[in-house]
Amino acid sequence: MPDNALPNSIANMPVQYAANPGTEAEVRARYFNTGNAFNIQLPNVPNAVFTEEPRMAFSKETKTGLISCDTSGEMECKFPATFPFVLAYYARINASETLTTDFVASGSIYYVIQGEGKTVSGDESISWGCGDIFVLPGGERQIHQASKEMAILWVVTNEPQLAFENLQGPEKGAAPTEMIHYPASEIKKQIDLIYKVGRGDDIAGSALIFSSSMQEETRNVLPTLTLAMNSLPAGGSQRPHRHNSVAVSLVIKGENCFSMIDGERKDWAPWATTITPPVSVHSHHNEGDEQSMFLIVQDGGLYYHARAMGFEFVD
Repeated sequence: MPDNALPNSIANMPVQYAANPGTEAEVRARYFNTGNAFNIQLPNVPNAVFTEEPRMAFSKETKTGLISCDTSGEMECKFPATFPFVLAYYARINASETLTTDFVASGSIYYVIQGEGKTVSGDESISWGCGDIFVLPGGERQIHQASKEMAILWVVTNEPQLAFENLQGPEKGAAPTEMIHYPASEIKKQIDLIYKVGRGDDIAGSALIFSSSMQEETRNVLPTLTLAMNSLPAGGSQRPHRHNSVAVSLVIKGENCFSMIDGERKDWAPWATTITPPVSVHSHHNEGDEQSMFLIVQDGGLYYHARAMGFEFVD
């Protein structure tokens, strides 16, 4: 750029190229500065609620398949994503039919909303029912079969995380998880135990955190993802707080419940998927007569590993 054409600030400079490249490798180089490439501002993660997707999953006309909760357009992502590192789906499997999944992901998380069935992954298989949670390894094709009635599952993967770096999934047998099964009956026992023991106000809610033998040390369900079943007693609420991780939640039981996100009320809807944006001040409230339940997936493992979760109460 000639001296007489210099902008008034480095913030207004365009991308720079090598003046006299000697090789193709030098031709590919690009140069920016702290004014035009530091603290890049991207579109915010939307404070979204997905209600049309579960409606489609329950519709009598819907065929066996996956229905994604995709906000990539709003976030200007080049790949499908619910938030930057996670993609959520509703899986519909009609009676006696099968659904094959082969996600380019480290692993996948499933919650059984309705129905019963069987899943085969590699040399292992499990039978699942309503309220069960299971986790499957990446790098393997899985076959899910519904019983004599239609089944609906909520599915979450970290496909966007791998797509961001243009990576393929792990080789077969090299995933950071094996097949894991959390039956509904055991989940209830564990939640009841949490309430029996009790907690102080310095603990952020009464959530059951899911992990595995491979991820026990990190207390995550996958290296970058955390999975928790949060609950609120009738008339209860969770203190306002914030953290750097995003959260995508499935409303399991939440009549007369709502969240406050940066001062905005967000009412819960049956089987809706909701997004709580990063660093937003949020709290959850149960004005109903029964305990509420919501399953939460966060990219918390990324922030734990970076020592940058940034959790704090703000009341």
